[in-house]
Amino acid sequence: MLPASRLRIDPNKILYLATIIEHGSLKSAAKALGLSQPALSTSMSRLEAELGMCVLERGPLGVVPTPTGEVLYCHARLIRDEMGLAARALLNAQGGNPGVIRVGALPSLANSILPIALTRWRERFRERELQVVEVPQIDLLTGLLRREFDFVFGFTECYDLENGLRQRVLFRDKLFVIARAGHPLASELNLKWELLVTYPWVCPTAKRSHVILDAALKAAKVASPEQMTVRGSVTLLKSLVIDSDHLAVLPAHAVREELEEGRMVCLDVVDAALDRNIAVFSREGYVFDNLCRELISLVGSVGQELCNRGRSAVPAERVAAVSERSDHDG
Repeated sequence: MLPASRLRIDPNKILYLATIIEHGSLKSAAKALGLSQPALSTSMSRLEAELGMCVLERGPLGVVPTPTGEVLYCHARLIRDEMGLAARALLNAQGGNPGVIRVGALPSLANSILPIALTRWRERFRERELQVVEVPQIDLLTGLLRREFDFVFGFTECYDLENGLRQRVLFRDKLFVIARAGHPLASELNLKWELLVTYPWVCPTAKRSHVILDAALKAAKVASPEQMTVRGSVTLLKSLVIDSDHLAVLPAHAVREELEEGRMVCLDVVDAALDRNIAVFSREGYVFDNLCRELISLVGSVGQELCNRGRSAVPAERVAAVSERSDHDG
């Protein structure tokens, strides 16, 4: 096997490899690529000779990758994605239509605000393809910088990634500490983080804890909860909260039905860190077309509407108490 410094990998060949792996046979892959099967087979033989490694094996279910082939397949997918991003960037730079609108959003927005906004948008724009991905804030911004998204909906506390990005605030969102009805803390007033962190917590973002919760605990100089469960969706989070003593931080509009039905309650917690501005983020120089502008406008109007309705689901005496203490603390 050649040392890494002497390996010369032909990107076309590993893209061919990816197509073979995805189709499961040389015949199907050759048809998809517009090549003859012998030409594709020869290309793979040359790739293996150049690497000094076997990348494909014929099995009972067709052609399957070796461990080396699996490694190359992962990189081939990244190369293919980057080529697609480059094509979209060139189209956008020339004022062309890249075809698909790709949007990122926080899970808490994708659970409530976005479905309504998208339904209203689709009533007017039926032809344009739209892709929506829900990921945590940091992944929204890094994905935007990598041109994986055209624009994203997140909150305005942006770590140190503002360079190269611009933002426009759409609405003010308030977060609450959510618990099941009948939770031991449900009737307690003026709860402090020192007590809250003694209970198990769940956050709705994949791969990492809740940014807002982390900021609140850091400001209060309180350690993170000993028990933290990370769920990939708001739906799973709500199920865990309703069925156990887990706590979570969510905007009221994301749990409005559960609050109105009495299955969840908002705990009495006052902290300025639980207020956030929701904004649309884009790269510097990115030009929105009319369809994108309309979608952004709808997200803003639906966000304002649902935030107001969500707050109305919180008992009035609790909202008043929280507001009074918040004003006093300020």
